[in-house]
Amino acid sequence: MIVTIDGEKREVGLREAWNYISEEEWKKAARDAELDFFRSTHRYCGSCGAAMAPATEISVKCQECGREDFPTLSPAILVLVRKGDKALLVHARNFSRPTFALVAGFVETGESLEECVSREVKEETTLSISNIRYFGSQSWPFPSQLMIAFTADYESGEISFADGELTDGGWFSRENPPLLPTLPSLSRLLIDAWLNKTV
Repeated sequence: MIVTIDGEKREVGLREAWNYISEEEWKKAARDAELDFFRSTHRYCGSCGAAMAPATEISVKCQECGREDFPTLSPAILVLVRKGDKALLVHARNFSRPTFALVAGFVETGESLEECVSREVKEETTLSISNIRYFGSQSWPFPSQLMIAFTADYESGEISFADGELTDGGWFSRENPPLLPTLPSLSRLLIDAWLNKTV
């Protein structure tokens, strides 16, 4: 999107635009991006293959069989695991920068959010956790995700990157955090809450 930086108009990605526009403008741009993605991936009916056309502001409808589709979200969890006065921060294989964030993953069919939190931590680090508590949620249009954040306490185990999704990680103190993800990510908001001792 086009933003003004130091008096000049420049094109930046949606995530970077957070630094140059209001939160209200960013949320609108994020919603528009999600709807654009939905429309581009729902041009044809999943039932009969005919063309879809806009039906409402957020839906498309088949011109033949009448099927109406609405945007769907992919729920994903992220979790800040505490061990005493330290927190588990990890680097994922798909990160483009040397950033450390939180264990995260998509909710699978048939599991609760809390079950997903436990499973993802176990799968990615082999650690067992307890005292899972809800922190907050965030619409995340990269694309069409609903991020749900939790805190949890370390219970047992040694860190081992079991499934290959993580390449590095460990227990970090508030006094010496690594390079962190940027705002407006929920991961950063939760890490900041921990740094400020509010969770």
